[in-house]
Amino acid sequence: MNLQSNDFEIFGLTPSFGLDRMKLDERWKQLQREVHPDRHASSDAQLQRQAMQWSVRVNEAYQRLKDPIKRAAYLCELHGASVDAENNTRMPSDFLIQQMEWREALEEASSAGDLEDMADEVAEKRRRMIEEARRLADDESDYSALAQQVRALMFVERFARDVEARLEQLGQ
Repeated sequence: MNLQSNDFEIFGLTPSFGLDRMKLDERWKQLQREVHPDRHASSDAQLQRQAMQWSVRVNEAYQRLKDPIKRAAYLCELHGASVDAENNTRMPSDFLIQQMEWREALEEASSAGDLEDMADEVAEKRRRMIEEARRLADDESDYSALAQQVRALMFVERFARDVEARLEQLGQ
């Protein structure tokens, strides 16, 4: 194995958005058994250090590949389409209008039922957006459009966390 390999190569997977999560999990467990530092505790210092580096690298790759938004952003990066979420917040106007409506509804929500309905709506929107990300990556190979979809998904994820936080506040 090579520390410079991309995440998909480390896991022996074809770079794609749609992947078999069970295969990913199984391969992660297998790799962890091979590289876990405890397995090399009686080795010399250099082998222990390499095992630690590999363990960290495998875990980082696993965290990126198991999360659909991180995986999509990584595919964009591999194909030269920067997500650049910190600097590029441009979104289509209909998306921004929806975000404003959601924010307003969140402020006005007064019951756990309202918030749970909102959480369901946001989860469904996220599910559809992730399917669109899969299509853009795997069917269209349109990584510029995928980068925009990733930025939009980041907004939706943040809003979903805000809804959950509001639900927790009501539960106190």
